[in-house]
Amino acid sequence: MAVKGSCHCKSTTFEVSEAPQTVTRCTCSFCSKRGALWAYYEPSQVKIEPQRSTAAYRWQTMIVKHGFCPACGCTTFTETPDWSTGEANFDKMRIAVNARLLDDFDLDKVEVTVIDGKNLW
Repeated sequence: MAVKGSCHCKSTTFEVSEAPQTVTRCTCSFCSKRGALWAYYEPSQVKIEPQRSTAAYRWQTMIVKHGFCPACGCTTFTETPDWSTGEANFDKMRIAVNARLLDDFDLDKVEVTVIDGKNLW
């Protein structure tokens, strides 16, 4: 069943094809400061509709696009290659939505996986 979400001011709304079974907490300097919990999807499973505009931040390698709302500042989504092999796979892109922004979704009922981004990159 599809789940909807939005930034605080609703300038950016999105819908994912199904509720996440797990979410990821990354300990890198950026993710830990933003406080996001990431739910990963194939691009075809996500519809993102910026009502006004979205902004993006790219850090260090410039590979991962971190989307955020320029009006209210909420971290909304990332566009990233798949990293499951330890290398960036640009043939298999992923979109991660900030699960904290999902409507009618109980984060306390899903497992949180921690990635040691602080020491990995």
